[in-house]
Amino acid sequence: MEYCLGDGDGTAAMWTAEPNLDLDGDGVLEAIGLDFDGDGLLDDALADLDGDGVVDHAVLDLDDDGHAEASFTDDGSGTWALSVDAKGRGGEVRWFGLDGAEAVGGPVVDFDGDGAADDRLLDADRDGLADRVLVGEQAYVDADGDGRWDVRLADTDGDGAADTAAAL
Repeated sequence: MEYCLGDGDGTAAMWTAEPNLDLDGDGVLEAIGLDFDGDGLLDDALADLDGDGVVDHAVLDLDDDGHAEASFTDDGSGTWALSVDAKGRGGEVRWFGLDGAEAVGGPVVDFDGDGAADDRLLDADRDGLADRVLVGEQAYVDADGDGRWDVRLADTDGDGAADTAAAL
C-alpha cells in the first residue's frame, strides 16, 4: 500500500508498507498502524478502503474497540482535506455558490450549474466550510475564509497547473 506524507515545509515522501490492521472489521488487512499525530502511541492508521493500493483514509487515536477520535479522507486532490465526520454531517461541507446562495453537500456537487454533480469541494482547514472548489480546468478559492470565493484559477494549457488567476 502506498502513501505520501509531508513535513509541513513543502516537502513530501512516498512510502510503501504492507497492511497490518483490519480497520473496517471485514477480516481483510487494509490499514497500517503508525504514530501519525506524533503523540508517541501507535494508535493511528492509514487505510486503503477502496482497494486501489493507495491510502485514502487517515484515522487518529483508535481505541481498543477500533473507534477513532478523528477520521479524514483524501478528497481526490491528494490532500487530507475532508473530515469524514465533518462536524456531524457525514462528510458534507457548507459552501456558497457564485451567486452567494449557501448550500450543504459534497464533496462532489454541481457548483457550476451545468446539471452534472462533477465539481469537487475541498475543506483544507477542516472548519466545515469549503475553501476551494475544482470545476473542470478551473478552481475557485476562498482566500480569506469568509465563505465567499475570492480568486478563480485556470489551467489554460491542460498541464494540471494553474496558468492564470483572476480576482472575483
